[in-house]
Amino acid sequence: MSRIPVTSVSPTLAGASLQGANLRRMGRYLPGIGLSVAIAVAATWLGELHWLREYGISALVIAMSIGMLAGNLVYARIESACAPGVAFSRQVLLRTGIIFFGIHLTLNDIARVGLPVMLADVLILVSTFGLALLVGTKLLKMDANTIFLIGAGSSICGAAAIIATDPVVRGRPEQVSVAVATVVVFGTIATFLYPALYQLNLHWQWLPASPGAFGIYVGSTIHEVAQVVAAGRSLGPEAANAAVVAKMLRVMLLPVFLLVLSFHIVRRRNALLPGHASGRARVTVPWFAFGFIVVVALNSVMAMPVAITQAVAHIDALLLTTAMAALGLTTHGSAFRLAGKKPIVLAAVLFAWLVVGGAWINFRLVGVS
Repeated sequence: MSRIPVTSVSPTLAGASLQGANLRRMGRYLPGIGLSVAIAVAATWLGELHWLREYGISALVIAMSIGMLAGNLVYARIESACAPGVAFSRQVLLRTGIIFFGIHLTLNDIARVGLPVMLADVLILVSTFGLALLVGTKLLKMDANTIFLIGAGSSICGAAAIIATDPVVRGRPEQVSVAVATVVVFGTIATFLYPALYQLNLHWQWLPASPGAFGIYVGSTIHEVAQVVAAGRSLGPEAANAAVVAKMLRVMLLPVFLLVLSFHIVRRRNALLPGHASGRARVTVPWFAFGFIVVVALNSVMAMPVAITQAVAHIDALLLTTAMAALGLTTHGSAFRLAGKKPIVLAAVLFAWLVVGGAWINFRLVGVS
C-alpha cells in the first residue's frame, strides 16, 4: 500500500508567510491613516494662525471641516482603498487620544480650586445633560443618539466629548458631525458673548464676580477647551487661569459620565425587549476612559520632565485631530439637510441654560465669589 506523501513546510517559510500576511493586512490601513494624518497636520498648522486662535477655532474643528470638504468632493474616488484606515483612525486612534488627553491634568488641579468648583461642574453637567434628554425627547422628538451626542458636547468638553461618547452610543458619522457643528456654532458665540458679559458686569455688578470667579464661570459653561482659553484670555491672566482649571475639571468627569451613560443606554434598550431575551444589550465599558484616569493619576504622582509631557500632549493632539479628520471624511453634506433645525434648537436651549443656569449655579447655589 503506497503512502500519501506529506509536504512539510519549514518554520522559516511559515514565519515568512505569516509575516507577509501581517504586512499586507497593515498595508490595507496605510492609505486611510495617511490621508487622515495629512489632513490633521494641515489643520494643526491652520489652528496656529493667530486670527483662528483668537476666535477659539481649534484644530479639531478645522480637521473635521477639511475632512468633510474632501469627503464630499474627492473621497468617493479613493474610498475603497482608504476606508479601512479611515475607520481605524476614527476608532482606535480616537480612543488612544482620549487616554493621552489625561496628560493635561493632575489631581492637584482639583485641590487647587476646591470642592465648590467641582460641585459646580457636576451640577452643570447633570443639569445640562438632563435638559438635553427632556427637551430632545419630549419636545423635539429627536433620535436618541443625536440627543446624547449634543448633550455630551454641551455639558462636558465640546467636540472631544462628542467623539468620546460616540463609541458608547454607536452613532452614525452624520450624527456625530451634526453634534460637532452645534458645538462650533454656539461655542464661537460664547467666545464673544462672555467677554461682553464681563464688561457689562463690571459696570452693572449684576454678578458678585471677581476676575477669578468669572473665569470659573467661563470654564464651567463654555463648550470647547480652545474656546475657554480664547474667552479667558480676553478677561485677563487671573480669569484665564481659573477658566482653564474649571474646564479641565469638567473634562475629568468624562469617564464617569461615559460609564453612567452606558448603563442608561443598556437599561433603555433592554426595556424594549420582553423577558430575558438573548438579544438583550450589555453595558459597554469605556475602558479607554479609565485609561484616561490612569494617565491623570500617573501625571499626578510622577514628576515627568516637561519635554516628555509636552511631547505626549502634541501626540495626543495629533491623534484626536486625526480622528476628527476621519470623521469628516465619512460625513456627507446631505446629513445636515436631513438633520433639519431640531439639533440647532436643542443646542440653543442648552446654550441658554449654560449661560443663565450656569451663572446661577456658580454665583448663587455654590457661592463662588
